[in-house]
Amino acid sequence: MSLPTSQVKCAFRAARAVRAHVRCLATPSSSKPDFRQTLAEGPSLDDFIADRVPERVVLGNTDVPRLPSYLKTTIPKGASFSKIKKDLRGLNLHTVCEEARCPNIGDCWGGKEGATEAEGKRAATATIMLMGDTCTRGCRFCSVKTSRTPPPLDPHEPENTAEAISRWGLGYIVLTSVDRDDLADGGAHHFAETIMKIKQKAPQILVEALTGDFAGNLEHVSIVAKSGLDVYAHNIETVEALTPYVRDRRAKFRQSLSVLERAKQEGVRVTKTSMMLGVGENEDQVMHALRELRKVDVDVVTFGQYMRPTKRHMKVDRYVEPAEFDRWKQIAEDMGFLYVASGPLVRSSYKAGEFYIENVLRGKATERRTKSLVADQLMETESKAHS
Repeated sequence: MSLPTSQVKCAFRAARAVRAHVRCLATPSSSKPDFRQTLAEGPSLDDFIADRVPERVVLGNTDVPRLPSYLKTTIPKGASFSKIKKDLRGLNLHTVCEEARCPNIGDCWGGKEGATEAEGKRAATATIMLMGDTCTRGCRFCSVKTSRTPPPLDPHEPENTAEAISRWGLGYIVLTSVDRDDLADGGAHHFAETIMKIKQKAPQILVEALTGDFAGNLEHVSIVAKSGLDVYAHNIETVEALTPYVRDRRAKFRQSLSVLERAKQEGVRVTKTSMMLGVGENEDQVMHALRELRKVDVDVVTFGQYMRPTKRHMKVDRYVEPAEFDRWKQIAEDMGFLYVASGPLVRSSYKAGEFYIENVLRGKATERRTKSLVADQLMETESKAHS
């Protein structure tokens, strides 16, 4: 049975009255001080200017080390930076500079300050990441995407990469890759094919390959080492004692040493590795790592500060002072390393190392040509003497 219209209207009015009463109860208590009153009683503008504020509000987590000023970088810019980024997008290529959020991207891609476009290109260093942007491993310091089943390899990538590099006119290029444990050869043949195509299109370009450990398969290491590259790099990342806590469980310190050793055995002129500081290592552990690297005849080592990419990654244990980086540089040089790049913002592909290595490699090439010419002249002289 339906209610009369007058009763329905009365019911709606009662409901509105209840809602209004509830809203009234939710308003702030009159016993609390008014905002205007609080503002009037607080510090004045003159107090802030004179730094006479009685209480300070500290934002953020005070237990975590603050980022020092020497680790803060400027926003990347420049003609060389813009051109490299545009070329990469046009050819659908990936760089570890972007994927790993490297703080030196503007510095390395920007080339020389105040240089011409051609000089800027030759001075710029880009690190191309092959085999996609998704890794099968999950190291605790790395921000690259991970998956057990990454997308299949792009068969056109070696050709596209070689074309892009020859178009840029760079003097030194670094090739690296995600780990591809899902592939039978770990991507070794794909890596080697890319290097060979670069050398075919632009033989004057020096190529550094920064590879993974290929799950310890040294035959796959040999495939890349014999592809015509100039520098073979593989990063140990940290000291032996911390390796299980920093790197993926499939990565092992001794396994990395064997990769570097095999590359040298295959005739690679320069081998290179990198270590992060600030992850909890101590001095004895770093010294031990350096001694082990010299045992396998590694030529170049770089030291850099570990910087936490996101809150999902392992925390920074401490920020290492620049003076300590300088000390490790001196120690490593005294141990016989060909070159050492050491500093808070140094990364394994930082351009300061490439400049030196480029000079070393070109110097060795000149030295070989000189010796060859001298030998030819001696042979010619001897043949004339006999005739």
